[in-house]
Amino acid sequence: MAVTSDIGIDLGTASVLVYVKGKGVVLKEPSVVAYDKDTDKIKAIGEEARQMLGRTPGNIIAVRPLRQGVISSYTITEKMLKYFIQKAIGKSFFGRRPRISVCVPSGATEVEKKAVEDATLQAGAKDVFVIEEPIAAAIGAGIDISRPCGNMVVDIGGGTTDVAVISLSGIVVSTSIKTAGDDFDDAIVRFMRKRHNLLIGERTAEEIKIKIGTCYKRPENITMEVRGRNLVTGLPKVVTISSDETEEALREVIAQIVDAIHSVLERTPPELAADIADRGIVLTGGGALLHGLEELIEENTGITTMTAEEPLNAVAIGTGRYIEFLISKNEERQ
Repeated sequence: MAVTSDIGIDLGTASVLVYVKGKGVVLKEPSVVAYDKDTDKIKAIGEEARQMLGRTPGNIIAVRPLRQGVISSYTITEKMLKYFIQKAIGKSFFGRRPRISVCVPSGATEVEKKAVEDATLQAGAKDVFVIEEPIAAAIGAGIDISRPCGNMVVDIGGGTTDVAVISLSGIVVSTSIKTAGDDFDDAIVRFMRKRHNLLIGERTAEEIKIKIGTCYKRPENITMEVRGRNLVTGLPKVVTISSDETEEALREVIAQIVDAIHSVLERTPPELAADIADRGIVLTGGGALLHGLEELIEENTGITTMTAEEPLNAVAIGTGRYIEFLISKNEERQ
């Protein structure tokens, strides 16, 4: 039996998602690698390594080999890719190396794109297609990008937020800012330290963001208990935090994303801007799940804003379908 040989990889700062043609998203794991710095051996990859974040002995380090959407540690990224590809399609490639499309932020340089391409080839790909994140997000959100009309996509990942206007299969105007989901967590950590003298880890901050985090006033103010270390006494402490406080904590970070959307809209040709006003703004990525984001963007731009059906998987789905999209595009040209 021949194994399918088209794979899409959403190589994110927070998670790696693998899409296999005919099967959909088959793997979603944190992009974390734990290795022993004494022996230089990898101890764990993915979810197992994430559990080790902030909890390892001195010789074992849990790292994210991707920083703000680009490779910060080449060899670790290559090993991580190899592990995820094999996990997604089985140890044996049945003699057929897969064609892999991988996405990068729209602001990635040629050098950064080449690093992603090389790491994917080293990890076992036959051919590599590098795709810009907003294009992948648009395809994954079910937008027909080949039509001559403007579509605006805002993809809020872990390390970067990509804002782009797409028409006729290409990006017309875009910006990529290094403010995204991880910065939401950092803002909550800083707020807890400043307001409550409480030191918390990034996993706790993420939990606060998911459970009660908001960037737009909720109808009712909800609370949760947070455990951390008291910065004054140095002892463990429990504090109750409200959703209104998270809105305050996230205000500055969210303002940067809204500014990025404004700057792209200002540079958009009038015909395409009219299309966007008509069709609305589409949000993708894990950051799109933050409570109140649709309402806040709508209030600041006056444009209807909606979240894609599967915001977390949109980029992975689009990356996986990109090869089919390229093939059909080439057939049309011939």
